[in-house]
Amino acid sequence: MSIIKAKEYLKQFNLDSEVMEFPVSSATVQEAAKAINCEEKEIAKSLSFLIEDKPILIVVAGDCKIDNGKYKAEFSTKAKMIPFEKVEELIGHGVGGVCPFGVNENVIIYLDESLKKLKIVYPACGSSNSAIKLTVDELEKIVNYKKWVDVCKCIDL
Repeated sequence: MSIIKAKEYLKQFNLDSEVMEFPVSSATVQEAAKAINCEEKEIAKSLSFLIEDKPILIVVAGDCKIDNGKYKAEFSTKAKMIPFEKVEELIGHGVGGVCPFGVNENVIIYLDESLKKLKIVYPACGSSNSAIKLTVDELEKIVNYKKWVDVCKCIDL
């Protein structure tokens, strides 16, 4: 089970006991914000893409979407999301629970600049009914990411 992988990863930072599990779905930004009782922008969603058949994750603020022009400028290719049925195999977590904790070894993780406008974020923890409360600084310290990128456009919710 994917939540176990996420908790194992978080254990090295003594954060495994901080994982929240909900009796309702937190698979979408809207559902997660309702389950947690926070603003949608505070949900740190992990978006999965393929670049030259290699999986990447980009963690972005919940009120943001990928800007195709910025993505192409950063990665020199068009944004190509991983097909739904391949996400768990390629990333290590299923859709609705994708997070930057306990992913497959070959997954490259990026953090989007949209997160920097927030103090607190709530990424999923490997299942469609889990999350953890972190400061952006904590997220940056515990995620094994390659670099910060600016590939989003944000909307006012």
